[in-house]
Amino acid sequence: MNRRFILSLCFFATMAAAFAQPSTKADKLLTASLDSIMAAEFKPNEPGASVIAVRKGRIIYKKAVGMADLELNVAIKPDMIFRLGSITKQFTAVAILQLAAQGKLSLQDDIKKYMPDLPFTETITVEHLLHHTSGVKSYTNKPDFFSNLRIDKSPMEVVNLTSKDSLEFKPGSQWDYNNTGYVMLGYIIQKVSGQTYEDYVQQYLFKPAGMTNSYYGSEKRIILNRVKGYGKAGTNFLNSEYISMTLPYAAGSLLSTVEDLWKWNKALYSYQLIKKEWLDKALTPYTLPDGKSTNYGYGLSFANVQGIKTIEHGGGIPGFSTDAVYLPKEEVFVAMFSNCECKSASDPTAKIAAAVIGKPYNFKAVTLTGADAKQYEGLFENETGEQRIIKWVDGKLTSKRGDAAPLAIKASGKDQFFFENSLTTVSFLRNAAGNIEALVLKGRADESTWKKSAKPVPATAAAPSPLAVVTTVLTGYEGKYTLAPQFILTISLEGNQLFAQATGQGKLELEALSNTRFKTKGVDAIIEFIQDASGKTESLKLFQAGREMPAKKQ
Repeated sequence: MNRRFILSLCFFATMAAAFAQPSTKADKLLTASLDSIMAAEFKPNEPGASVIAVRKGRIIYKKAVGMADLELNVAIKPDMIFRLGSITKQFTAVAILQLAAQGKLSLQDDIKKYMPDLPFTETITVEHLLHHTSGVKSYTNKPDFFSNLRIDKSPMEVVNLTSKDSLEFKPGSQWDYNNTGYVMLGYIIQKVSGQTYEDYVQQYLFKPAGMTNSYYGSEKRIILNRVKGYGKAGTNFLNSEYISMTLPYAAGSLLSTVEDLWKWNKALYSYQLIKKEWLDKALTPYTLPDGKSTNYGYGLSFANVQGIKTIEHGGGIPGFSTDAVYLPKEEVFVAMFSNCECKSASDPTAKIAAAVIGKPYNFKAVTLTGADAKQYEGLFENETGEQRIIKWVDGKLTSKRGDAAPLAIKASGKDQFFFENSLTTVSFLRNAAGNIEALVLKGRADESTWKKSAKPVPATAAAPSPLAVVTTVLTGYEGKYTLAPQFILTISLEGNQLFAQATGQGKLELEALSNTRFKTKGVDAIIEFIQDASGKTESLKLFQAGREMPAKKQ
């Protein structure tokens, strides 16, 4: 569930086809549409991506764009092999369910049955690990994790990176994405099966699914057609940081092709790997004690594409970004693997899926005059009392959440708007009299309703002037903040200037709006630092494109 620091990038590309040419006019139009999505995301002379789209069991689109090796000038081919990152987690979850079905373990087993030396006094079950509700600290959130990427470790050595840390919450009470939990699951698979995780996955998952081009990650092994991974600093591409594949292990170590992942998807949902009763468990999102859904099952998350329910998961690992989306009702599967950590595969994968089902994300702006825009102005509040101001400012309709910077929303039709560089939309709702009474903010994984308030809209304030913040305060903000697994926002101080740098991206200057809120220069985003009762910085929030993304300080 990949949240990220978004940069406005426009890419153009030509692609090399590797599938049967479209035979009908409709097929050709769809292919052209998918080509344009890829062309808007990747350049042919830069790291790129491989993509596959399948509808009702037939591959209708399979292409690659960009370079597999910049130094050797080798282009990506559609059947080349990429790191999967966290897509690995669904393989680990299915292996656990296979062993549970055989009676070799129970999902309600206390994990100390398999790791008796763990010091936790609370009962943590196997199912807690599957759901990311264990409360165990994720080892990828440790301050020194990224400085020790090259060191090989056994599964238990990885587990012990956080085994002495206190639980972050009571097991089952909260949800927090957790790589340590899936390393624990891999270790349990080894203990119960008597095989290494690698051997188990090869024998009981890859082989029965017909996945002939999939592997457990290894930097020593020669793997034909494996692409290189890249990062980016400013405008320059760099070879990705080396990472020992013993670290991601059962949480993110597998390698595959987009077509092999389709074979996996087909085998899984036709019950070739586990029976329906077990798959249904994996596809049931965990509900927290307060009644809210986590939208996460066992190694799989749930969202939507244009209102159609999806089962999906993404991955982020040094050098790579991956995503796979399955729409069971439409029988559509799309997977995209990119060999640069600088480019998220999430939105383009969703765009391709939407086009395949005939509901493309064609956010085409229509002209909106000031007179038309005035009807949408107002103060809106959500169920928690948080405020959002819709106002016409400098020739644009803007959405301003709390005291964050206003973001432009563009009209796509009557009462319909969208944020730029985002799949988030805003719909205004009217009452029987035709007056606007609420707005609905829709993302791919969430939806929120904001009711119009009778309170007056605050007058437009002048843009805040940059503030001088004392160096001692700025120093407290330095550090690494986890926006998503293996996607870090690094805050650094050079002299009196604060900078933000997301994984694989260049540094951006931060301009102070207050002692805790900063605007990024060159990118329409706000960063707010959160402190605990003692005044120590513990996290930040990134506000961008209508979204609020929290990040814990490592």
